[in-house]
Amino acid sequence: MNTEKKYHRAKKSLGQNFLTDQNICRKIVDAIRPNHDDHIFEIGPGQGALTEHLINTAPKKLSVLEMDDELADRLESAHSELEVIRGDALKFSWESLNDLDGCKIIGNLPYNVGSKLIWDIVSKVKTLEKAVFMVQHEVALRLTADPGGRAYGGLTAWVKNFADTKYLFKVPPTVFRPQPKVDSAVVAFFPRPIEQWPESPENLSKLIKMLFQKRRKQLSTILKKQWSPEMEEWFTREEVMTNWRPENLTPAQFLGLSQYI
Repeated sequence: MNTEKKYHRAKKSLGQNFLTDQNICRKIVDAIRPNHDDHIFEIGPGQGALTEHLINTAPKKLSVLEMDDELADRLESAHSELEVIRGDALKFSWESLNDLDGCKIIGNLPYNVGSKLIWDIVSKVKTLEKAVFMVQHEVALRLTADPGGRAYGGLTAWVKNFADTKYLFKVPPTVFRPQPKVDSAVVAFFPRPIEQWPESPENLSKLIKMLFQKRRKQLSTILKKQWSPEMEEWFTREEVMTNWRPENLTPAQFLGLSQYI
């Protein structure tokens, strides 16, 4: 690693925390299972900690999305084989990746935008083969939670209608510069078949937000204005109790109920 990388000042406004532990980098890259036929897309490569390991796997194509122009310049200079895309991941057109035959997405996501990015990526990239993201530990627990637990929430119900998730390993603050104040964790995402995706993502999103904005209330109370004979029939058929709270519903039940919203 060259000295230029070593002394780049992290920008708090961009949520930059640079990985410095090569063993952790290798574990994250290994988790995506890269091969020579892959088109790999990395979010926020920063100083290239993951990028350099990805390059060594010799994928068919490696694209990186970087918001910091200075770091993007360095990556372009150091690695001519890279496709460097400059821009904000929150504004990136994830649907554009649907023109590919398939892709894998990887990244050390900034804490302040990680949940929003994952929400968009899993529901918009139909060509996604696998994703591996490092996020705040608390978010990792939410992404992989089971119904009924405290960590289970709207993000869980949404993501699990598009992909299966797996908690891989915890990452301590000591492997970053500067060190964050909380632990991180790495999560893998395995997309569900397209035919299993929600027919109306808008309805599902609306229902999830409606219910979890009042997560302490019973379903019958929250859904009082939407209640109909068809909805009542669904509750009976699915053996869902009206006095349940939102976190008691499975992702599949959220999807089923969303058709009545």
